[in-house]
Amino acid sequence: MRTEWINQAALTRPPEGGMSRRSFMKAGAVATSGLVLGFFMPGANKFARAADAAAKPVYAPNAFLRIAPDNSVTVMVNRLEFGQGVHTALPMLIAEELDADWSQMRGELAPAGDVFKDPAFGMQITGGSGTIAHSFMQYREIGAKARAMLIAAAAGQWKTSPAQLSTASGFVLHPDGRKASYGSLADAAMKQPMPATVALKDAKDFRFIGKPVKRLDALAKSSGKQQFGIDFTLPDAKVAVVAHPPVFGAKVAKLDATKARAIKGVIDVFEIALDRGGRGVAVIADGYWPAKQGREALVIEWDTSAVEKVTSSKQMAEFKALAKKPGTVAKQADVSKLAGAPKKISAVYEFPYLAHAPMEPLNCVVDLKADSCTVWAGTQMQTVDHAAIAATAGLKAEQVTLNTMMAGGGFGRRAVPSSDYLVEAVNVAKAYKAAGKSGPVKVIWSREDDIKGGYYRPSHVHRADIGLDAKGNILAWDHTIVGQSIISGTPFEPFMIKDGVDHTMVEGMGAPYDVPLKLSVHNAKANVPVLWWRSVGSTHTAFVMETLVDEAAHVAKMDPVAYRKKLIGEKHVRHLAALDLAVEKSGYGKRKLAKGRAWGVALHASFGSVVAYVVEASVVKGVPKLHKVTAGIHCNQVVNPLTIEAQVQGAVLMALGTTLPGAAITLKDGVVEQQNFGDYTVARMTDMPQVDVYTVASSDAPTGMGEPGLPPLAPAFANALFTLTGKRLRKLPFDLKAA
Repeated sequence: MRTEWINQAALTRPPEGGMSRRSFMKAGAVATSGLVLGFFMPGANKFARAADAAAKPVYAPNAFLRIAPDNSVTVMVNRLEFGQGVHTALPMLIAEELDADWSQMRGELAPAGDVFKDPAFGMQITGGSGTIAHSFMQYREIGAKARAMLIAAAAGQWKTSPAQLSTASGFVLHPDGRKASYGSLADAAMKQPMPATVALKDAKDFRFIGKPVKRLDALAKSSGKQQFGIDFTLPDAKVAVVAHPPVFGAKVAKLDATKARAIKGVIDVFEIALDRGGRGVAVIADGYWPAKQGREALVIEWDTSAVEKVTSSKQMAEFKALAKKPGTVAKQADVSKLAGAPKKISAVYEFPYLAHAPMEPLNCVVDLKADSCTVWAGTQMQTVDHAAIAATAGLKAEQVTLNTMMAGGGFGRRAVPSSDYLVEAVNVAKAYKAAGKSGPVKVIWSREDDIKGGYYRPSHVHRADIGLDAKGNILAWDHTIVGQSIISGTPFEPFMIKDGVDHTMVEGMGAPYDVPLKLSVHNAKANVPVLWWRSVGSTHTAFVMETLVDEAAHVAKMDPVAYRKKLIGEKHVRHLAALDLAVEKSGYGKRKLAKGRAWGVALHASFGSVVAYVVEASVVKGVPKLHKVTAGIHCNQVVNPLTIEAQVQGAVLMALGTTLPGAAITLKDGVVEQQNFGDYTVARMTDMPQVDVYTVASSDAPTGMGEPGLPPLAPAFANALFTLTGKRLRKLPFDLKAA
């Protein structure tokens, strides 16, 4: 696999959101001496208010940068690191402007705190592919201001003008040959006034940004030394597992815990409240194994009388019927030419529920005391979770500490508006404390708990009717989407649902193609908890758009790449650049493929980035096989190309998994039928194709790359399979026999 950077004329830089509201302040260090810089929004928290009123310092951990006397530079990473590489990318931004040596750099995950809120989202969150896009300028400015303060400190010691001094690899340099390490200057630098403004580097002078930099966490993770949330415990912590109801929201009717309590190591059993109004039973023991055995020994009669019991086959039939009816209009267009169009495409698409299924199941440690609560968890949404923990524990916000742990994946499951697994853990700790016990509790979900535990990518049905003229030009496109809203009922509803339309359900529909698209939606209700899943709505909209556009190209008897470019026109230059790059590097249309292989193409933009795939696929004994993927990426300024490559590789494999038999969550009478990787398919390494990643060079502000690599893969694969079989795939996962 390889990554390559292609020169391309710079495009118009998008405006920097929220930059004018930023301010920086100098902070003191608590445990160590050195320079500490923090970022805050005035009045946003108690630290900021104190600083506003009395110019007092913001103390660690509400700081982003710590330079120690040993010359190490620790960067507080205000996100969750769960494999995407922010633990390296954010320190790169500071190292760039600080003019540090990479050997100096360290990363540390920041706890929950107002000071660490995403500048654009206004909350501490890892999601929406926003880390680099939103903190690119923020972290660079922190590094640049720290550098200016270090220079000022050296100038004071050497009795010279700061303008006379320069920096290199962690040292301030004097023209006469003297030099001072950042570590030796850190204390003096902390006393310098924070510069109001600083000049940032020009892209042509970057030493780190845009260059392949090895991950700071690579050695610990590859050697097995990295501590993830599931590894963390406290010396006196007990372990708890929870029996969840088989139907979402159900309650306990009868409980017999006699056999569970008799198991050696089991300490207590009690009923607790769960989210969605449900009730569960917690078993606390000296370790995970006795707790798990105790749960298996419970005799529980569940009351499911008050909750809906979803059956997938019935739900899909209802969705299909609903798709034939007028819905809430999301996009208006004249489709009057549809009835008389010489050529037509009519299609119905089906998408199942999907589990996030990260390698590390949900877990957290709770140390609940009378006047405080400390939690350790790999959370994607610290601000929301911190508030939920405080409310559940009955404590004030300042009495709660939420420590961010490394996580083994998440894909959205660790960013739940209801904070379900954290609230559950605090309820366990409360019940344990109420029973007269003391000490921390570690709550662990099993793989089965995780797969059956809810918050899935919603199931959807799409209905499309397209009218084309004799030459294959699209005259009218009438489209309806049916599915559950992931935003309805959450704190995000006021600004993400407009005129009855959940934006996340329709994202990716239409653009960049110039087509007369009328789009309507039905927000169905179901007793199945749903949530964003890597690339959110684009998980289904990209598949529909890119297979239908490919089908229209076939009707028009045009090459699918040429047809796409015709529909795109000239104004979407980033789309064209990504598509042209993938086509060029793949050899599409020029290179002869091996016998039995076919090309597939797809293009999609999400989270500000454009991804084009040209794939090679075959069908062997009725089984589809993806051999090679060539990616053309336009994400503006690349920070770490190794991260981009890894993100695309991971997204390709995850997307490929959605096409494999068994990649679906199904329900019968309200009960999830899958429980582990034996019956819920995820892609394995043996499924992995060759992936070549190429990026369009740009110095414009970065856009997101955590999610955009996923959406176009499945449709590109499906389009290749059509060439091989003549069958249009309208359903995920793929089923060539049923197509």
